Amino acid sequence: MNAVTEPRAIGIPAQGVLEAMSQVVGASNLVVEQAALAGYAASTAARPVWPLAVARPGSTQEVAALARLATVYGVALYPVSTGRNWGYGDACPVSGGQVLLDLSRMNRIVKVDTELAYAVIEPGVTQQQLSDYLREQQSGLWCDCTGAGPDTSFVGNILERGFGHSPYGNRLQHVAGMRVVLAGGEILDTGFGHYPQARTAHLFPYGVGPFLDGLFTQSNFGIVTRLGIWLMPQARCINHFLCSVPRHADVALLVDALRPLRLDGTLRSIVHIGNDLRVISGGRAFPRALAGEASCLPDEVRATLRGEAGVGAWTASGALYGSPEQVAAARKALRRALAPLGAKPVFITPRALNTARRLSRLLGFTRAGQVLRAKVALGESLLAMNRGEPNGRFLAGAYWRRRGGVPQDFPHGANPARDNCGMLWVSPVLPMRGADMLAVHALAEPVFRQYGFDLFATFSMINERALGGVLTVAYDKEDPEEVERAHACYHEVFARCMNAGYIPYRVGNHSMGELDPEGDVYWKTVARIKAALDPLGTIAPGRYEPTPVCR
Repeated sequence: MNAVTEPRAIGIPAQGVLEAMSQVVGASNLVVEQAALAGYAASTAARPVWPLAVARPGSTQEVAALARLATVYGVALYPVSTGRNWGYGDACPVSGGQVLLDLSRMNRIVKVDTELAYAVIEPGVTQQQLSDYLREQQSGLWCDCTGAGPDTSFVGNILERGFGHSPYGNRLQHVAGMRVVLAGGEILDTGFGHYPQARTAHLFPYGVGPFLDGLFTQSNFGIVTRLGIWLMPQARCINHFLCSVPRHADVALLVDALRPLRLDGTLRSIVHIGNDLRVISGGRAFPRALAGEASCLPDEVRATLRGEAGVGAWTASGALYGSPEQVAAARKALRRALAPLGAKPVFITPRALNTARRLSRLLGFTRAGQVLRAKVALGESLLAMNRGEPNGRFLAGAYWRRRGGVPQDFPHGANPARDNCGMLWVSPVLPMRGADMLAVHALAEPVFRQYGFDLFATFSMINERALGGVLTVAYDKEDPEEVERAHACYHEVFARCMNAGYIPYRVGNHSMGELDPEGDVYWKTVARIKAALDPLGTIAPGRYEPTPVCR
């Protein structure tokens, strides 16, 4: 079944299953109105895919009932947590005509254990919701959060194997115990969770026997309706650090200098290394008046904006956690590691922000005062994110090529898909070596330049040995010619990275069919597991299936 860009008429068989589903979730939670469906079809990839309808279940039992109905009627289901998978497919199924399962009503924080530092949550629980709950309950715990904004789902991001910022930023490694609805409506508890008397279902992820949890990430084998997520005890001291290097080639030295600190545990958080455009785009939209007819920044304009932002070619950003003594030792080690580069880290602390805040008030509305207030606001957002308090301001880069720039009320309620932003992400994983980082950049940069796009690049130390890259194609969705160029740019960069052995850690719906160019045994095994668990292809056909399933 091909993706569709227009709504579909509902035929008699489909009407039958929708009536049955309405009995399960209630008429108010079965969406068939075209105006409402259009919101779900909105796509940062300029690839709108209309669902047949949207069902909004409120419990695992309702999800199981919907799965049984879908199997009986031969209708496909496509689950989303909150549908904010921006840059990778948004809320759109791989192909049209599926019933979208919007799990956002399932937003219960089932349990928080403050002694053993974990929570049990449903798919609709957002970053803001869990952060607020932990603070209001004075739990003494922090959750990890990403820069994707307050309204995004923990479960959705974890099932895509996303990563955040804190020492718990490699999120899937901090999950134990899932509840999963299978295609036939059976409810599976993984790990020790299937034993009613188990005391460690959310403490020891592996259970006994085959370890199944990974099967339900980046797959279409089941619908996860609950999981246990580990939380971080609040640190007594936290410092954020920033460090820039002036020249592009210097970033290899920066990576190699930071790697030993990541390996030995000095740097416990995820460290993000972004190019100048990542910083520039956080404070403004594409300056059309300065760039003329160009769709990417002229070199001289880019140099000017880099100078105004006070950054070099690349900037590393991370956090130090622990006791005051531990953080002081880590600061010393970081300075020592960066000294041979001539690079000096800047540390953002609560005390430094208070001092800067007072100074900005004294400077009033002068240019210096305005610049200082902007830096204070950024520092506050970074420290808040390190403490698990999400902020939508880091979504600003998604609006780079949007006509009109960021909305007036940004970042409140920011939604790049709804706001008609164009954004495609290529996300290769590479060894944590400076030479590999330069190699990936060298693969991508000429292609971006050829097609007329700015290369936004971030490489994150997602574990102690690997970098997760995010190469962003930001484009104007209102320009059909630019949309076409953006997709051509994306697919060429994607292919180049794959051919060079830098395989993506996650992909969008628009490129899942490209994951198995050789027909290898791995994907054949995946297909056999899918056939065993879901022989009719009821759940999310085409999702992480290199050969899309047609119904």
